[in-house]
Amino acid sequence: MPEVMALLLFITVCLVLLTGYPVAFALAGTALLFSFIGILTGTFDTAFLTALPNRLYGIMTNMTLIAVPLFIFMGVMLEKSKVADKLLDTMALLFGSMRGGLGISVILVGMLLAASTGIVGATVVTMGLLSLPTMLKRGYDPAIATGAICASGTLGQIIPPSIILILLGDVLSSAYQQAQLDMGIFAPKTVSVGDLFAGALVPGLLLVVLYIIYLIVMAYIKPDLMPAIPENERDINNGELFVRILKVLFPPLFLILAVLGSILGGLATPTEAASVGAMGAILLATSQRQFNLEILQHVMRDTLRITSMVFLIFIGASLFSLVFRGFGGDDVVREILTDLPGGVISAMFIVMLVMFLLGFILDFIEITFVMVPIVAPILFTMGIDPVWLGIMFAINLQTSFLTPPFGFALFYLRGVAPKEIPTSAIYKGVMPFIGIQIFTMAILVFWPELATWLPTLIYGN
Repeated sequence: MPEVMALLLFITVCLVLLTGYPVAFALAGTALLFSFIGILTGTFDTAFLTALPNRLYGIMTNMTLIAVPLFIFMGVMLEKSKVADKLLDTMALLFGSMRGGLGISVILVGMLLAASTGIVGATVVTMGLLSLPTMLKRGYDPAIATGAICASGTLGQIIPPSIILILLGDVLSSAYQQAQLDMGIFAPKTVSVGDLFAGALVPGLLLVVLYIIYLIVMAYIKPDLMPAIPENERDINNGELFVRILKVLFPPLFLILAVLGSILGGLATPTEAASVGAMGAILLATSQRQFNLEILQHVMRDTLRITSMVFLIFIGASLFSLVFRGFGGDDVVREILTDLPGGVISAMFIVMLVMFLLGFILDFIEITFVMVPIVAPILFTMGIDPVWLGIMFAINLQTSFLTPPFGFALFYLRGVAPKEIPTSAIYKGVMPFIGIQIFTMAILVFWPELATWLPTLIYGN
């Protein structure tokens, strides 16, 4: 009976979320309703609910999670400072002579924005507003243009400093320690946000390279779909272009290197590095003459709104996971995964498939807080490396952001794209990039060292 209640709880939450009801309240409200039913039917122990205050206190005192509002502030401030405008113009001048050069510029600017902001929605909307009209004006095929913008926008999921990697790092750290305690290891190892940042660098850059290779190949096969910018419209000599590249690229690159370098070099924790990033974003906005009291107020309001959403979901998900465990749901999941024919390979495939499908209806924050704490300890007891698992989860969630018909990146771009571009063109455009991401996950399956080599080199884990 309790196991049936756990299954019904999970299905009910998914159905409530499909109605569009706020996620945090859907998770917490449904969990409380089922806990009351369980108490009345004698299938739920109230001791699980008494653990909620300790969980909330743990969230409030978690130093790692302080990095979340700081990185959000950094991303929103950079969005307001018009960095993307100048980056895109400069990259277009640099690569414009090539067929597909504007598309390559979009991918590279998306990569830089991903490393600067880590916020997918902001990047997709910004790139859509800035680059899509230009690409269409230059004769780019709408499908390729929209596909490149959506794909570049979702790089914020995997390229550090990424909000999802911070949240995953915190959740996976707890799950990894829990799994080791379950196996009788009472001096457990840990996995940190820094480990995930280091592990994500090579796969993230690999994705960027594969995106660019795809655009170059398409420009060669079908040059009419991605024409070059005419020579007379690139009226700038090499010296002026070099100076412009230094002026435009150096400040954001320096900020990215300061944040990531301090974390990977062991000079600062992610929280300390996030504070450096937030202050650096203010200085960068000031240098661009895009900083005043009004902009600061807008940035702080947006930061507060996004941060409140994240932590409210975290609280709702904590209550959901407690009730789910109270009904023995984690034991049910463990039995299902361990009894599958094929062992760890089948278990990993099923988990990735379920996570991919959940990505159609849930945001990455909900999936991270709801599903990962349930399945990660089970996968860790099967011997899966925590850093590799975190990177696989991140790329999988990134893929679900792109997949029609419910991909969030598609909704973001549809909201700012011209009405004459059909939704079918956006769906068609993202398909090759989805294939590239699945291919990248396949590469990681066969060569997990791509995710584990750099953390081992830096931290010696």
